[in-house]
Amino acid sequence: MSRNNARPPTAISPTSPCPCGLDGSPFRDCCGSLHSGRTTASTAERLMRSRFSAFAVRDAAYLLKTWHPTTRPSSLQLDPEQLWTRLDILATTEGSPFHTEGTVEFRAHFSVRGRADSQHEHSRFLRDNGQWVYLSPV
Repeated sequence: MSRNNARPPTAISPTSPCPCGLDGSPFRDCCGSLHSGRTTASTAERLMRSRFSAFAVRDAAYLLKTWHPTTRPSSLQLDPEQLWTRLDILATTEGSPFHTEGTVEFRAHFSVRGRADSQHEHSRFLRDNGQWVYLSPV
C-alpha cells in the first residue's frame, strides 16, 4: 500500500454539513477542526466520528495520526471510488473524557461505483499521550 496524502476533490466543502452527522454543523466547525489540529476528540465516539469524516474527505494522514502506534499500518491507500455516505453509532461503552479506554459500535454506509453497502464494526479506542486513538476491532 502506498500512502495517500493528497486529498482528491470531494463534494464536501468546509461549509457542507459534516459527514459524521453529529449535529448538522459545518464540516470546518465539526470534524474539520479535529482534522486540522485546532481541537482534539474529547471522547472515543467523537474520535470515531472524526475518523469516519476522514474517510469521507479522504484524509489518510488524519486516519494514520489517530491510529494507535502498535496497530497503525505504515501507509494507507484510500479507494477514490468509495464514497462514505452515513455513519450510525449503535452503542458505546466508556470512552468519556474521564476514561482511558472505550468502545464504539457503528455501521458506516458507503457506495462503490453506485453499489451501496455498509461496514459494521465494534471498535476499541485508547488514550495515547492523553489523546484518543483507534486501536482495533473488538
